[in-house]
Amino acid sequence: MLKHIVMLKLKEEAKGASAAENAEKLKTMLDALVGRIDEIRAFEVGVNIFSGSQTAHLCLYSEFDDEEALNRYANHPEHQRVVAFIQQVMSERRVVDYHV
Repeated sequence: MLKHIVMLKLKEEAKGASAAENAEKLKTMLDALVGRIDEIRAFEVGVNIFSGSQTAHLCLYSEFDDEEALNRYANHPEHQRVVAFIQQVMSERRVVDYHV
């Protein structure tokens, strides 16, 4: 089992919306991937309820069978549409992938 965790800090304003608005939109977009991408084994998206200079706006926790499954998810057209939005609104990204 491979766990994939992503934390995103968003631009204060992008695409005519605030970071909080874009975080909610992004959560909706990510949640919609469940059931559309077979490789997803577990998936949870949370929008941070606190603010501060050291906080991220959004966290994604997901599980995949292995690296190949994660790679198929990452390259899936549905995921790539979300990535295109992320690239427009993100200021920082941190990722951790590990086996359990």
